[in-house]
Amino acid sequence: MAKSYFFLFVLFILHPVRGQNEDCADSFQCGGHGPAIRFPFRLKDHHPDHCSFPGFNLSCSDTHDTVLELPISVKVFVKKIDYKSQEIQVYHPDRCLPREIRRFNLSSSPFEFKGVDHFLYDYAFFNCSHNKGEEQSHQHVISCLNDPTYSHQVYALRTDVNVNKLPTLPCRKMYSVRSIPYYIVYNLDDILYLNWSRPACGNCELKGMNCRYMNTNSSSTKSEIQCFPKHNKGSSTKLVTTGAILGPTLLLLLAFALYRVYSHDKAEKEYRKKIENFLDDYRSYKPTRYLYADLKRITNQFTEKLGEGAYGTVFRGKLSNEIHVAVKILNSSKGNGEEFINEVGIMGRIHHVNVVRLVGFCADGFRRALVYEFFSNYSLEKFIFSENSKSHFLGWERLHDISLGVAKGIEYLHQGCDQRILHFDIKPHNVLLDQNFIPKISDFGLAKLCSKDQSAVSMTTGRGTMGYIAPEVFSRNFGTVSYKADVYSFGMLLLEIVGGRRSTDIMSENASQVYFPEWIYNLLEQKVELRVFIEDDGDMKIAKKLAIVGLRCIQWHPMDRPSMKLVVQMLEGEGDKLIMPPNPFASPGPTRIHARKPMTHLGQELDVIQELD
Repeated sequence: MAKSYFFLFVLFILHPVRGQNEDCADSFQCGGHGPAIRFPFRLKDHHPDHCSFPGFNLSCSDTHDTVLELPISVKVFVKKIDYKSQEIQVYHPDRCLPREIRRFNLSSSPFEFKGVDHFLYDYAFFNCSHNKGEEQSHQHVISCLNDPTYSHQVYALRTDVNVNKLPTLPCRKMYSVRSIPYYIVYNLDDILYLNWSRPACGNCELKGMNCRYMNTNSSSTKSEIQCFPKHNKGSSTKLVTTGAILGPTLLLLLAFALYRVYSHDKAEKEYRKKIENFLDDYRSYKPTRYLYADLKRITNQFTEKLGEGAYGTVFRGKLSNEIHVAVKILNSSKGNGEEFINEVGIMGRIHHVNVVRLVGFCADGFRRALVYEFFSNYSLEKFIFSENSKSHFLGWERLHDISLGVAKGIEYLHQGCDQRILHFDIKPHNVLLDQNFIPKISDFGLAKLCSKDQSAVSMTTGRGTMGYIAPEVFSRNFGTVSYKADVYSFGMLLLEIVGGRRSTDIMSENASQVYFPEWIYNLLEQKVELRVFIEDDGDMKIAKKLAIVGLRCIQWHPMDRPSMKLVVQMLEGEGDKLIMPPNPFASPGPTRIHARKPMTHLGQELDVIQELD
């Protein structure tokens, strides 16, 4: 092992020292042919991240074509890059540029159209029926969009041209596009000409030199560039004799540092590849993919911070004056990309009034982020755990409606999707409230998918937040892990709504405390008021119903808990008909547990059993 470290170190000190910007000057071609790729362009998985401006990322297809992805996921092949004139020529993979014309929006792209006459026009597209045997040639026809059976043809007219130019056939207007070169519309030579103004590297190219960032700090704005020679063979090198004078200890330390850098870089590339492979399979009509530069613009350079957790920081953003969003920047040092894939993969496929909508996501290099709807009332936690909870009290009818909405959302996750979705982190903090206090379940980073006929879920590590985790997640002594784990977490949420405190909080500073749900159970059994904010019998009925349903949901054994469908029925029904569940806290001996008798918290004396796949 030590010899291998020494070999890596020797390679390092013999290798010429190069600046990070010089790496950007290395050209690369997909499959050994096609246009040369170098700064300001970057080939993914070949050039470092700092070698390109936003929007200048290229990739290689399976057929070794060079691929450029324009905004709104329009992928085109690159035919030629002219670095001197700063022009790039692209074409559609199917040789039909008009097919993507509605999605050609270069407002957020570094490129702009370059037409033959440099003029852009507005066009309207029409679908016209066609009689067999009639002449098919027409100066406004878009042949590559026609129906293969010639039952109809597509025509394009400039909006300032009279519609009488269309053939005398039944025609229907399909859509309009703005500011498009005419040669794209009529697919004249199937080549789209684009140019860029920044970075202005054309002068360097004319001098026979390369272009690079003047400031090598990757976190800078990268607004300044400079020219440097294409080949600098006089780069300084370190001699092998330098290593000979180093002591063995220093040598091993340097080798270990190299190994750590290599391991981290390899792991990061694997994470990126895993996420990119997932996103390649994630197609039509899904949440929008944003660049990191877009998120900086949306959040006004991340000025308004809403909160921070273990997996990232949330900022307030604005897509327009009417649409506000919450942008969660994921912490790259946490996890291996599983949370990101869970959120995008699961939330992108579900639509329910009680589940938060994922507006978009960002996977730009090592930066990953999620964009959600923004809710002005924040989370349920704010209203039930506030220090001055009376001033924030929502009223029992609204708390009942919120509880019912959350239950319906969980029921949808369990039964309403093609695959059952287990959330594993139901708690007040993950229940967001919109302006009408409609609850929305959020944060699917710990969720798992399973088939509806699967009775148990394989787990190697615990998932969830302490105080809300079902006993079987800790130990198999209580049964197998299933969708009933979410039922348990929901039950704890109901009891916290009733008690107005966290399940992990103690009732006083005294150490002789009972388990929080047991305190609720004993109050019900002794017919003591559950909460100080109960003003009439109607409120008492609601509080008692929520408490009884919550106690049914937190039975220690999963088979004793109701399904979420039955929970919804109980919450929608009359509370008077609900029966108190068995006491899950009764000790095995004859002694009865009273509300003030000391008792340890759940989980403190349980032997954790390692779960197997």
